[in-house]
Amino acid sequence: MSVMALRVDHRATDTFRDNIDRGSVSEVPSLSLAMTSKALPAADAVPVPDLLCDEAEVRVDLDELHQTFAFAFALGISLDAFERVLATAALPSSTWDRKDFERDIFLEDLVTRALRIRIGGRAVMPCLPYLLRAISEPPSDLRVVAFRQRILAELSGKPELRRDFERVYQRLVALRAAFCSEGGSRRGADTHRRLEILRSVQEVVEDLAGAFDGASSGVARIRAFGLAVKESEAYERLEALLDHERHLGTVDLRVRVGVDGTLRTFQIVRIRENQDNPLHTSAIARFFSRLRLFLRGYRVTPGEVTERLLDDVFSGLERPVALLVQLLGDMEFYLAGLGLADLARDKGLPVCLAELVPPGEAGLSIDRLYNPLLLAGKGKPVPSNLGTAHGDAVVIVTGPNSGGKTRLLQSIGLAQLLGQAGLFVTAERAVLPQLGGMFVSLIEEARSDQPEGQLGMELLRIRRLFEELGFGSLVLLDELCSGTNPSEGEEIARLVISLLPELKSPVFLTTHLLTLATHLEEEPPVPHLEFLQVDLDENERPTYGFRPGVAKTSLAHKTAARLGVTRDELAELIAKKKRAESLGERPLPSSRRVARPIAPEKSASAPERRRLRATRR
Repeated sequence: MSVMALRVDHRATDTFRDNIDRGSVSEVPSLSLAMTSKALPAADAVPVPDLLCDEAEVRVDLDELHQTFAFAFALGISLDAFERVLATAALPSSTWDRKDFERDIFLEDLVTRALRIRIGGRAVMPCLPYLLRAISEPPSDLRVVAFRQRILAELSGKPELRRDFERVYQRLVALRAAFCSEGGSRRGADTHRRLEILRSVQEVVEDLAGAFDGASSGVARIRAFGLAVKESEAYERLEALLDHERHLGTVDLRVRVGVDGTLRTFQIVRIRENQDNPLHTSAIARFFSRLRLFLRGYRVTPGEVTERLLDDVFSGLERPVALLVQLLGDMEFYLAGLGLADLARDKGLPVCLAELVPPGEAGLSIDRLYNPLLLAGKGKPVPSNLGTAHGDAVVIVTGPNSGGKTRLLQSIGLAQLLGQAGLFVTAERAVLPQLGGMFVSLIEEARSDQPEGQLGMELLRIRRLFEELGFGSLVLLDELCSGTNPSEGEEIARLVISLLPELKSPVFLTTHLLTLATHLEEEPPVPHLEFLQVDLDENERPTYGFRPGVAKTSLAHKTAARLGVTRDELAELIAKKKRAESLGERPLPSSRRVARPIAPEKSASAPERRRLRATRR
């Protein structure tokens, strides 16, 4: 015979709910627990786990989140409700205007393809509106950029901190999912769901308080936040509630076991309630509490006390939980940067954190620059070196089609954007001037509703540049004045090039007006005019590198030959059409597709087919 002490685990929520409803907890008109004699900090006084600002700020709308969490804790809510709040969160001050560049540098493609988040080999979908804003609105304060770079450097340089970071992020995602879940129709399902949310909150706080030991960057704010929440009075109420739910009491049993190992007797020796829990009250106190309620006219329905207790505990932690929404979005910013570094490493390419210098002091200098948009493809981007002698240089890029000129402009724009946002730059080394914005015009597609012809649209593009561009902003223009005849195009291009230095901005533009570029190289109309040309190998094929100077030819004949636009090939296509027509075959409209000839007898009746065969014989 043996005696066993069993700790009763009341995770069965119905039992927990029934015990509360019968009065095993005090009246709970407002949950005030005398748990310790020490003064505990309020949950509202915890530090802010802000990872995007050097001085921590609450950047989410707490009032709106209060309404969101009220619905989420009571009934469940859609994921969109949290993402809407996060998408409108405040960011550090920025002078960049996203509409001036997002289309031409394929900003959304950059985020979804090159800055993709993967944890444990699985893709994670971030809050895209917030991540796009965080990247496309670089902070004006260099201290904020340096703060972000230190976080990214520490996470990428210390694998244990990155593992903590990814684990905490997954816990936050799980907590958000718990808020988005709905209760069932089973009795006590809503109570069970709310208890699961509170358990998730406890797990997150415990993880935050224990993670990032030894961190020296802004990541240490996460640990400080977790420790402060853990020491708060609201969190001790949460612990007391969950402990009461898990450990209502202890039952001592005496059992008798036979020779065959079967249980012969089962006797309850002793039942001990968990009196150490602050929520515990004695049986006599519970009786008088219910009696007082009865005499005062209160009729408490089953579940009302439980719901009041759960709501009171959660309301005490609502502000820290709301700050976790901001933390979740901030963490996605750094996970996206780490994802870019992983993708580049898989291709054997470097990344770096840019060195930002005040504008006007020097030009940019980038070693082994490549386009991050090409990382998601099967091929490997070809890096190239780039540098300018002055901060307000006007650089004219010439060379053959498909030589990499447009990709170069995209690479420069993306490097500047990522560098100023505090993320990794796709280069081995990058020294960039701190700029106040960026204007990019690389794609001008014809539209059915466009108000002008090709030349008119080109002139409108130039006017928009001077209207919207601020001083000290990066300018990237592709195919300047390509929509008119060369003589008039050169005149307009000279005008634009002569005025661009007035904006005190670094300018990169491509052109096929080689005569104009040669004249400008020989007689520069403005100071700080520089030239780059596509580098060619001994067979006149582009290497996708660039060197100083002006290209001598656009190699249009080689591009035409590569695409099958030569006199011989076009004449052969015409001859094929004539032969098909003489045989009564149906020609295809596409000149690039080889079609199977359709014999006339295939579409004729049986007598007509016999006549056709006889005629051919």
